[in-house]
Amino acid sequence: MNALVAILGPTGTGKTELSLSLAGSFHLEVVNADSRQVYRYMDIGAAKPTPEQQSRARHHLLDMANPDQDFSLALYHDMACTAIADVQRRGKLPLLVGGTGQYAWSVIEGWQAPRVPPDKQLREHLETRSRTEGPQAIYLELLRLDPTAANRIDPRNVRRVIRALEVCIKTGQPFSQLQRKSPPTYPVLIIGLTMERVQLYQRVDSRVDNMIQRGLPAEVKRLVEMGYGLDLPAMSGVGYRQIGLYLQGKWDLETAIRQTKFATHRFIRRQYAWFRLSDGRIHWLNAHESVEERSKELVAQFLEKREDRHE
Repeated sequence: MNALVAILGPTGTGKTELSLSLAGSFHLEVVNADSRQVYRYMDIGAAKPTPEQQSRARHHLLDMANPDQDFSLALYHDMACTAIADVQRRGKLPLLVGGTGQYAWSVIEGWQAPRVPPDKQLREHLETRSRTEGPQAIYLELLRLDPTAANRIDPRNVRRVIRALEVCIKTGQPFSQLQRKSPPTYPVLIIGLTMERVQLYQRVDSRVDNMIQRGLPAEVKRLVEMGYGLDLPAMSGVGYRQIGLYLQGKWDLETAIRQTKFATHRFIRRQYAWFRLSDGRIHWLNAHESVEERSKELVAQFLEKREDRHE
């Protein structure tokens, strides 16, 4: 079925449960759009669908790489497009689900990411500069080489700043000019889940407490024992970094939990920069209310219009 449904929005709004409900009603297959859920062994902190949840619908692009493997936006885009095409070829409807704005929009808008392979030596040089001179130093360099890209990137996101600089330096062209778009030819329905900010913060705070009870410290400890250092990009995600500092004895558990909650709040604010409530393409639903019925109506109407166009 040459169409795509997407469920987007910040963390904690119930995207997973809604995706499973829709999958059960419309025989959809889920395509992951979360940058942490692509990694193996990172289950609790990444809020990955549980084995029971995964048994309720076929999932794609979960557990695709080890935490020490490089997993770029270009690689994700290629794998997601391949998975979506496979689902469509088998006559089913793919359901893109996740809160990583880059991943989701790369598929929906058809981003053509620069095909510039990683330069280990250059990255190490830029990482050293970031540590010794501060992240602002390399951000200012990106601002000089490519103001457009710099304005789109959080200066604190050192990994993204380094990648943009890497492309600028290796190609001699601004990173932003190499990011072309070629939107898919099939129709896309985008459902967004949102919630009043204070309620959402309370909800994710409870989720952090639940992750601790389910064994997040043990999960991080196991990853470190497997040889995955806390300096890896995959381990920089919210929760993993904070619990890692607790395991190193730099914070007590109470501080690590509190800082994880604060970091989650900041992460949500960044997610809203990718998923804007003013974006007319997104059908926003209040996750504090019952969204299943309205979502099913939207999908049914979307499919009905698609069938009408093909008659």
